[in-house]
Amino acid sequence: MNADSYKDFTGRYDLPFGPFDEHEPQVVEFFCQLFAETDIHSVLDCACGTGRHLDLFYSLGCEVTGSDISEAMLAQAEKNLAEHGLEIPVRQADFRDLPRHFELHFGAVVCLSAIGFMQDETECLKAFKSMFEVLRDGGILVLATILTDRQWKEKPRFHLVTNTRDFSRLFVIDYEEHAARYNILDIFHSEERCELKEWSSELRVFLLDDQERMLKASGFQRVDFYGSFDLTPYNKEISDSLIAVAYK
Repeated sequence: MNADSYKDFTGRYDLPFGPFDEHEPQVVEFFCQLFAETDIHSVLDCACGTGRHLDLFYSLGCEVTGSDISEAMLAQAEKNLAEHGLEIPVRQADFRDLPRHFELHFGAVVCLSAIGFMQDETECLKAFKSMFEVLRDGGILVLATILTDRQWKEKPRFHLVTNTRDFSRLFVIDYEEHAARYNILDIFHSEERCELKEWSSELRVFLLDDQERMLKASGFQRVDFYGSFDLTPYNKEISDSLIAVAYK
């Protein structure tokens, strides 16, 4: 996982999303219900990127900390937080080595769309054990991964992420034996700007069976899987999202 891999992408990373402090209602309700049920008051987002979910967790009344391996993403997160008057601490840290950076034990660790950056199962296990160690007893780990069993089976080549009057983002996906390379094409097509920017990243495939096995090997007692933030149970044949909640 290259700490500088986002350097040329950070400035436009958030373009498909809405305002920084607006969140999908389903996602808000998911974390609101989950945190209430598990008595969560402190959260570490260990792949916080530009900080969008830090604001969400803060709005739920949690004590929030963010970390990321990318210096460029953290700089953007600090800028975003400052612009919205939020004093949420962020720290550069590799999520394979969280105990070295944090003495606190959190109620929840959240890792969204980042575990695929682990090159193999050895590195993934190291990450899961690191996350486990900074959780309090009874704490939870929430994972969301881009690749699902359905996508890996069907292997769609193109995915249009957003398409507005002035901007479009397209994923062009190359599938390999154990990974998928996401080639991200950002297309600016306004009257003032006609330009194509690209960025790519390879994600290792860790599907439901892989995640369940490694999470339990890392010490988690129970893992629940969902196919959507509306809490629909995960179905290998039809689910478009893979969300795991692991209990320490």
